[in-house]
Amino acid sequence: MGHFRRQVLLNSMKLFDLAAVIFAFGLATVVVSQKSAATLAEFLAMRVKIQNFLVFAVLLLTWHQLYSLFGMYGSRRLARRWEEIFDLFKATTLGTVLILVAHILVHIDLWTPEFLLVFWLTVFGTTSTGRLLMRLALRNARRHGRNLRDMLIVGTNPRAVQFATKMRDNHYLGYRIVGFVDDDWTGLEEFSQSGFSLACDFDSLLQYLRKNVVDEVVVALPMRSLHARATEIATICEEQGILVRFISNLFDGKSSRPRVVVMEDDSVITHSTVSPEGWPVLIKRVVDIIASAALSVLLLPVFLLTALAIKLTSPGPVFFVQKRLGLNKRHFGIYKFRTMVVDAEKRMKDIEHLNEVSGPVFKIKNDPRITPIGKFLRKTSIDELPQLFNVLRGDMSLVGPRPLPLRDYEGFSEDWQRRRFSVRPGVTCLWQIGGRSEVSFEQWMELDLQYIDKWSLLLDLKILIKTIPAVLKGSGAA
Repeated sequence: MGHFRRQVLLNSMKLFDLAAVIFAFGLATVVVSQKSAATLAEFLAMRVKIQNFLVFAVLLLTWHQLYSLFGMYGSRRLARRWEEIFDLFKATTLGTVLILVAHILVHIDLWTPEFLLVFWLTVFGTTSTGRLLMRLALRNARRHGRNLRDMLIVGTNPRAVQFATKMRDNHYLGYRIVGFVDDDWTGLEEFSQSGFSLACDFDSLLQYLRKNVVDEVVVALPMRSLHARATEIATICEEQGILVRFISNLFDGKSSRPRVVVMEDDSVITHSTVSPEGWPVLIKRVVDIIASAALSVLLLPVFLLTALAIKLTSPGPVFFVQKRLGLNKRHFGIYKFRTMVVDAEKRMKDIEHLNEVSGPVFKIKNDPRITPIGKFLRKTSIDELPQLFNVLRGDMSLVGPRPLPLRDYEGFSEDWQRRRFSVRPGVTCLWQIGGRSEVSFEQWMELDLQYIDKWSLLLDLKILIKTIPAVLKGSGAA
């Protein structure tokens, strides 16, 4: 499941829970009002009072916080069904007790023991049914190969194989074992009979992570004897922004956030450097969709004029599509207006010696491959406008580290720089507003990690606002 879909599902659950509270409140009111001296009409009239409106608003807010406190909005992929239902039971019961306390303080006649019983049964029954139906839907999706995460396991000992077998056999968890990592040892012969494959050895692990899609790495090494090795692997994963889990022992990550989860009876430590989750991430994606769709419509005349200008000034297609690296190094095609001659990629080797920037990236202010109209399109950043389609597709965000070509990525020399791939790439970023080509490659990478570590909706807004004058001035454009 993509990050956006996961956020939509999570926030749909939050809205469903609040709707269940409102429905239960209304149902309990109708039931009790028929036997109470206070009529339903009187109750409805009473609700318009500011005091009671505030009480109800506080109730909803408190209910949401209670469910969050009991972990109802965290990832439940690895939790057992009845564990989740029991957490719902505890949260609903505590919430109902708080309503009783509010009744004592505010003295609302309808909030009788019968009211509270009907309310509790309705809320618990509705939310439990909703959670169970959602689990069934997710299990069905994973059974058909959707909502899967690629997992690499370090270690081939019996415990590692047992853990992998659980993940494979319990398909509803949504994991796909891509392979194991280990050196040659006496237990490999026994491991070969497990049906799993060896992806690489320890020395090749770094290269494997650089070249392949891996969502999670699980370290299942005997910690007392291979602590140093496990620590090295943890560092590698942290540098590249890959989620890492440990079946035992703790490691001190420099920037990753550890948490404990239970995976089929095994206590696992998770270190993750990805951005925060919740409403801000969902809002970011919603803004991406709305803004990119609106801008695509508003800028349609610019698109048409640009396409015409490209066609009239040079032979070849209007758009240039290039393979770039996205979230967790997944490949996608980035869209740009063509600003160079058709065979520009083939002529790269002939002019690489003219590169004017440090690091693996390639930039020349007066690139001989640029077409007559191409220089103007680059100076004004009009060539970047088709990336709005990438934002709509979910390959990119409006704000995030700039996606790099495969050629540039091959030139990376420091693994800490690869953590930039742990978030969705963007159309603009701190580097874009800070000078672009005038900023060194290492400073560029540091700005990307600064963005990841300090991300917030406010930071995105600041970057978007500062992008406008940077584009108008053509700061650092090449």
